[in-house]
Amino acid sequence: MKARIFLLLLGAACSLASNSLYTTPDSCKGRCNEKYNRQDVCHCNTKCEKYQNCCEDYHIHCGQDTKETEPALDRGFSTSEDAISQEDLQEVSEQLYQSDSNKAEESDISLNKQALTSQTQSKEDQSPKPLFSFVNEETLFSKPTYARFIKLLDNYHKMVGKGEEVSTEQLQEQDDFLGEIMKTEVMKKLYGFFHGKNRYSTEAEFIADLKEMWFGLYSRSNDEGDSSGFEHVFLGEIKKGKVSGFHNWISFYLQEKKGLVNYFSHNYDGPWTSYPDMLGLQFSWDGSYKEVGSAFIGSSPEFEFGLYSLCYIARPGKVCHLKLGGYNLDIQTYTWDKTTYGNGKKYIATAYVATP
Repeated sequence: MKARIFLLLLGAACSLASNSLYTTPDSCKGRCNEKYNRQDVCHCNTKCEKYQNCCEDYHIHCGQDTKETEPALDRGFSTSEDAISQEDLQEVSEQLYQSDSNKAEESDISLNKQALTSQTQSKEDQSPKPLFSFVNEETLFSKPTYARFIKLLDNYHKMVGKGEEVSTEQLQEQDDFLGEIMKTEVMKKLYGFFHGKNRYSTEAEFIADLKEMWFGLYSRSNDEGDSSGFEHVFLGEIKKGKVSGFHNWISFYLQEKKGLVNYFSHNYDGPWTSYPDMLGLQFSWDGSYKEVGSAFIGSSPEFEFGLYSLCYIARPGKVCHLKLGGYNLDIQTYTWDKTTYGNGKKYIATAYVATP
């Protein structure tokens, strides 16, 4: 009898140990539809999208297949002429890709990718050297859109729960950035696309909406106005010791240069042979770990901002299926449902490249 009980307990322990090999607190792998636990850093149940607390790979492991079938029309508009089809998205995303004249050239960036791993939950630094071994700051960061973008990066507190204090100067920096990127071919094509689909009547209306959806403040904690879509996606935030957002290569490089980011490894390398490229990567930021992350590498600020905006406006809260340089690319966006702006419009909660 005692032997039987011992074997049962041993079996249970082995089962738990086995499960731990396939689950991780920052991923939905092996955790779909698990019971809510407030101690978890992110969640994988059916309500996580509603409460904006899903792990970033939720749609990969637990989400429903949202790929459209023909005619794949956006149901937000009643006529097919105004609808945005899958073919439309692939065509315009290719146009944005080809129009990114400010992207990095091959000689502008040198990467040291080092460790390729599938064990992203290990939190082990498998790459002793920085990810970026060289960035041509003189050429890239002197370009107007880069310079305006970098000006925005010191305007936020990284800790969730600490309210942002936005000065008149910082509001002007937002306007300057939007004004500068709207001079580029990337953003002109994006506006032309949405104007042709009757989303926006004027460029001024388009810019005003971009400013609200990206820079409008909301609260991810108890403090009012401690977050925004721009901060979350392009700079990153820390909550309960976990890095969330932080999907921009320029921010990553500047933080790594300061010694605040420690690159650990990568688990995905995009198929592109020139910039912009894409990496799935693991790193720590100021002592907090990012286990499932992705970032374009070498893209201009206007390209990344424009591509995320395209997906958020056309497919808010869904997987957006694009094509860049002949390769398929999926972008996931989520809406912030707790507060709104304007006539019930929703802020951006997050946007990122969905790695396989």
